[in-house]
This record gives sequence, C-alpha cells and structure tokens, in this order.
Amino acid sequence: MGKAKTDELVMAVPTESLFARGYFQGVQCGGEAWLDFIFAPQNSRFLPRSQAETNPAWKQIIPYVILACDDQVFCYRRGKQSTETRLVALHSVGLGGHIRHDDENIFVTPGWDAYQAALERELAEEVSIASPVVDDRLVGLINDDSTPVGQVHLGIIHIRRLASPDVRPRESQIAGGHWASIESLLAESGPALETWSQLALAAWPRLLVICSSAERTPAEAARPSQRKTAPTAR
Repeated sequence: MGKAKTDELVMAVPTESLFARGYFQGVQCGGEAWLDFIFAPQNSRFLPRSQAETNPAWKQIIPYVILACDDQVFCYRRGKQSTETRLVALHSVGLGGHIRHDDENIFVTPGWDAYQAALERELAEEVSIASPVVDDRLVGLINDDSTPVGQVHLGIIHIRRLASPDVRPRESQIAGGHWASIESLLAESGPALETWSQLALAAWPRLLVICSSAERTPAEAARPSQRKTAPTAR
C-alpha cells in the first residue's frame, strides 16, 4: 500500500528567498526571474506534504494548466475526492498538482525536467485528451496570500491550446467537466470559482499576449522542452 497523500514528499521553495526577487499578489505575466529561481535545483526541497500544507515559510510549486479551444476554456468542479479539501465544490479552470519526489528518477534530471514530468503525469491522471495540441506555453505565475491554501502554494500557469474540445475527465475529483467562455465564468451569475481561477481569468487578456507572441520568453528559451507538445491522444 502506497503512502497517504499527506505523507508524500512534495517540491517547495523558501518563500522569503522566492520573493527576494520582488513580491507580487495575483498573476505575474512572464515571471522569468522567479522561474529561474524555482527551476534551479539547489533552491527547492522536498517536504512532507502534511508539514508543507501548514507552513507559509515554504511555497509548494503547482503546475496550473488551462486547456483552451477557440474562445472557451475547460472548467470543472472539484469533487469530494479532491486531495485539497479546502477547495472542494469550487469550480476551477486549472489542471495539475504537486510535484512529487518520485517525479525525479534516473531518467529525469532535477529542476525543469522533473517539473515537466510531474505536469504531464498529473494531466494524464486527471483528464484524457484526444485532441492534437496546437500550442503549449508557460505564461506566468499566480500567488494568492489572501487565503490559507494560497499562502502555501505558488502556481505556474500554462495555456495549452487544443484543436478540438475532446477532453474527458478521468478522476472523480474532476466533476462536471465542460467548456465555457471566459465571460460566462466571470459573470455575476457564473459558477463559484476558486481564487486562482478568478485571478487567472481576470488576467486572461494579458496572458494571451504572451501566449500569442511569436517570440519565446527568456524563460522558455532557457528551457527548450517547454516547446514540446503533449501526445495527440491519451
């Protein structure tokens, strides 16, 4: 029997050192200075998740992948089986999860490559994507110190554009998956969104500028694997 989720080792970086590069609340588009710090292997540590979840001195690093197709994004409700109980029943546009210690192995080097392996593992566990990937860009970071869950996590925002909306949830914690426009999600009559999704969607026009840029950001140029798209089917 494997370890409980609260006992697994997850990647985190020291909060004080991270924000020595400048503090931000909300969405930081681009974010090369912070990304360079996060992906330098000597700056991160794997901590027991049970400790990291209550220690704001460390920020757990979370890939936050937004699937987009035409002018809509994939949205779902966090089900009762969600490992983050503080977000249960809230709607989200972000897929992804913690970077575990076992995402590093003899075939994957620490830092960016381990992060990318964790991103693809989490995405494959949560959803089945049967559409070709048109584009896949790392577009920024998200920090929210206004909530207890936000105080111990830092999100790295990716926009993965699909040719068609062929996405199917694989886990019960991805409930009610559907496609929706940004406007409908942010409308007063829209669903109750988790804070990260509210912040990411409010910054959507700025994130799209980076996503649609023909030039790679300095962070992407330093990490060639960022340009690699996912398999066309899972």
